[in-house]
Order: sequence, then structure tokens, then C-alpha cells
Amino acid sequence: MHNRSMRTPDFSPRATGGLLKSAIAHPRLLQAAKTAVGVAIAWKLAPLMPGVADDYPYYAPLGVIVASFPTLMGSIKNAAQTLAGLVIGIALAASVIIFSEPSVVTVSLVVGIGMLFSGIRQLGAGRDYVPIAGLFVLIVGGPNADGYSIGYVSQMTLGVVVGLAINLLVAPPLRVTAAVKELSRLRAALGTHLASVADALEADWPPQEGEWSKQGATLNDTTTAVRRALAEADESRRINMRARIRPHDLSTDYTDLAALENTTFYVRDLTDVLAGAAWGTPVPVELPEELRPALGAAVRATANVVTEWYTGETNLKSLEAAEAAVAAVTQAIHDHRELGAEAIVAASAATLDLNRMLVALRPGIVRDAPVAA
Repeated sequence: MHNRSMRTPDFSPRATGGLLKSAIAHPRLLQAAKTAVGVAIAWKLAPLMPGVADDYPYYAPLGVIVASFPTLMGSIKNAAQTLAGLVIGIALAASVIIFSEPSVVTVSLVVGIGMLFSGIRQLGAGRDYVPIAGLFVLIVGGPNADGYSIGYVSQMTLGVVVGLAINLLVAPPLRVTAAVKELSRLRAALGTHLASVADALEADWPPQEGEWSKQGATLNDTTTAVRRALAEADESRRINMRARIRPHDLSTDYTDLAALENTTFYVRDLTDVLAGAAWGTPVPVELPEELRPALGAAVRATANVVTEWYTGETNLKSLEAAEAAVAAVTQAIHDHRELGAEAIVAASAATLDLNRMLVALRPGIVRDAPVAA
């Protein structure tokens, strides 16, 4: 039998700091740990509540869960809405108890009215608690409805306070890094998509139907995810002490998102035009062979601009090259005007889309391009 040495856990400040840093890097793990600690603290404090409240200690951990939200402001809002919903539900039950004992009719009445109150959008997370609180007071509280109501609200409030305190004091979540990553992911997706479109234009025509022709919905979903991530990042900075240590101007990210949203719209339009030229859907159009090389080069140059912005290698030469390539398509259309209006309509529409993309992208590219020595 071999002896195996037992590794002693390292509780040094350096090791503990490393673990904390790792946890912060994974917001869901950190939030789970904070919630678990908060539940334990609330459970220990609950029996110390004065009066009848100590008879209902199990509501304190629930209050901690209510106050556990991805952002600090979200936690405060969620907790306030929940407590408001509880108070309204208890008030509904109390108004019934004053006049009669709980019965099938009164319970149904309270739940029905509570459901009407739950339609108030301003109550947010507290909407579902209105009928639940009223039902609990009448059925669980019963003859001791007064004491139950006080205990319910008191213990929930205790849990909320504990949850908010932990969220405030222990590495309050800051979602800026996640938002910046989502923004980069959108740049990467747009660059890849445009490169695929350029590949199709440079291949034998009509090309085989590829993923580029079906990516419109995916690009829209990515754009929506970025906007949601930026909104969460913005909310996570409010009353957050860590935001002072790690300042970040989200207005620039919102500006970039607006530019990328516009670009996404023009990319989808460009894709529809080329799909119509290749396969006749959604709208059949012509794309003469004489114009495809110049258009393919312009799309490739635009893809390079977006990809370089994603990789952090932004430079004005690439932007100027893309603008020149788009101008070359306009010149090619002019040189082949003998093809007729129907033959150049697709190329003209695609050129307009590319021009609009570059106009939308230019401010961000110019801002991020290195200053020439």
C-alpha cells in the first residue's frame, strides 16, 4: 500500500485573492456563492427577530434570493418591487379578513383581485407576489393572519437587507467586460459574413447556396444580444464602487453599436440583393459578369475594414482602400451603362449598401486608428 501525501489547502492572502479573482471572472459562480452565504447569514439572524417574526424564519432566506440579481441596481429594483407586491397582497387579504372569515369565496376573490394587480407593469418582479401573498395570508396565516403578515414581511425584509448588503460589499458585479466582448463578437460576425459574400462573388456564378445567404436572422440576434449586454453593463455601474476603480465610458460603445446596427441592416440588404441575383429570391435581379469582379473586390475590402477593427489592427489605409474599391464599382457601372438599367440595378443597390456601411463605420475607424507619427 502506497502512502500518498495529503496536500494542505493554501489559505494565504495570495491564494485567497487568486480564488476571488477567478470567481469574479465568472459572474454566475460569484453570484451563486454570495447568495449561498447570504442565505446562511439570514437563516442565522432570522430567529433573533423580535415579536412574532421569529416564528417564520424560513422567509428570510427567500428574501436573500429575491435580492440576488446580476447587477446591484437590479437587486435593489427587484427587491423593492417584490416587497411592494407583498404589501399589496397582504393588504388585500387584510381587507377581506376585516369583514369575514377566510372561505372559498373570499380566497377566490383575493386571488382574483391580486391577479388584476399583477397586471401593473410597474410592479415588475413583485407582480407575481400579489396573489401569492394574499393567498398565503388567508390560508397559511388563517386565524393568526396579523402575526403571519408581520412575520412574512419582516423576515423577507431582513433577507433583502442581507442580500443587498452582500451584493454591495462583496465584489458587486460589473458587466462591462462582457459587453465589450459581445461588441467584438458582432464585429467578428460582420467581418466573417462579408468575407463569405466576397467569396461567393469571386467564385463560379451562380455560387452554391451558402451560409452567408441565411445569416440575416443570426446577425440580428447578435445585435440584440450586444444591446442587452450594454444595457446590463450600464446598469451594473450605478452605485457600484468598482466602477470608480475601473472607469469605462460606455457612450463610445453605444456609438459603436449604433454604427454596427446600421452596418448590419445594410449587410442584410446587400445579402438579399446578391441572393436575388444568384437564385432569384427574394427578388430576382441581374448581376452582369462585367460588374462582379469590381463588386467582389469592394465587398472584400469592406470585410477587411470590419475584421481589422475587430482584431484591433485598425488603420486608415484599409478604410481608404475600401472607399476606393466602392468608387471603382460606381465607375464600372458607369463604364458599362450600355447594359441597361435592369442589368445595373443590383450592382447599384449593392454599391449604395457598401457606401452606407463605410459611412457608418468611418467615425469609429478614424477614432481607433493609430495616430501617424
